[in-house]
Amino acid sequence: MPRNRDARLAVLGSSVQRSAAYGQSTARSRAVKRRVVVVGLVAAALALLTVSFRSAALDPVEGYAATALRPFEIAANRVARPFRDGSSWVQGLFDAKAENRTLRAANERLRQQVAALAGNAQENAALNQLVHYIHSPTFPGGYGEVAAQALTSPTDLDQSVTISAGSNNGVQDEDVVVTAQGLVGIVNDVFPTEARVMLITNPGIGVRAVDETNPAAIGTLDHGVGSDSLILDQIGNDLRVNANDTIVTAGSPTGAAAKFPSLYPRDIPIGYVSSVGQSDTDVYKDIQVQPFVDLSSLETVLVLIPKKAHGSAKTRHSAKARHSAKAQRPK
Repeated sequence: MPRNRDARLAVLGSSVQRSAAYGQSTARSRAVKRRVVVVGLVAAALALLTVSFRSAALDPVEGYAATALRPFEIAANRVARPFRDGSSWVQGLFDAKAENRTLRAANERLRQQVAALAGNAQENAALNQLVHYIHSPTFPGGYGEVAAQALTSPTDLDQSVTISAGSNNGVQDEDVVVTAQGLVGIVNDVFPTEARVMLITNPGIGVRAVDETNPAAIGTLDHGVGSDSLILDQIGNDLRVNANDTIVTAGSPTGAAAKFPSLYPRDIPIGYVSSVGQSDTDVYKDIQVQPFVDLSSLETVLVLIPKKAHGSAKTRHSAKARHSAKAQRPK
């Protein structure tokens, strides 16, 4: 029994070895065959390419082959087209986003440049108006001028502004402030490089004014109901004042009242009559005046500087006393 078992094992072992050797030989032969086929195909391709370049004998064959392969080419193109289109769409999307960001930045720069140019144009127009006003016959005689920028805007509770000129520029207390359109107010506080201007709509101010159409209608310009409202007071019912009449500064009085000079030069435009009311029981007319100057958006103003210092000092003192009495007078 043991001998037979050993014999079978020997036979089985030799069979396995022969099978393994046969499998290895088959694999090598297949590899050799593949190499031979590849080399043959490469040689045939080279031969065909050589013949194709040197003669036209293969042109019909190439035409038949191209015709036969055309359906496969069309099918391949149809299969690949969605992928090409998708890739192009994604690339186009990224390009469009980048271009959009670039265009937005360029648009913002252009918008800022346009705004700056518009602001410069408005500023230049305002300066040109001031220069024209300074050299016009309507500019008050006996006065110089100092140009200044409005640094603040008035509020409902504070009808005054700060300007960018002060005592270093020759500005003094109670100097009159105007624009090319008309009267703005009067300086009531001075610093070295700035000054505070009380607007004509301030309740503490009073301006001697007259109807340009009817010189007999002289009154006092006072603060009205609204923040930008003015009233021409002390105009008797017997005097003629019409809507849209121009109201200007009356200057200093003459005759017996000359001892109470006005701080404001004569004939500075103030505004126009927006409405006229009259009652049999009232002594004076109710005259509403709309200022020519937009006091809520002042930009560049002129401070009128009296050229005669000594004479103007007396005028300033007398007018200041009168102005203080008016401010303390009960409404």
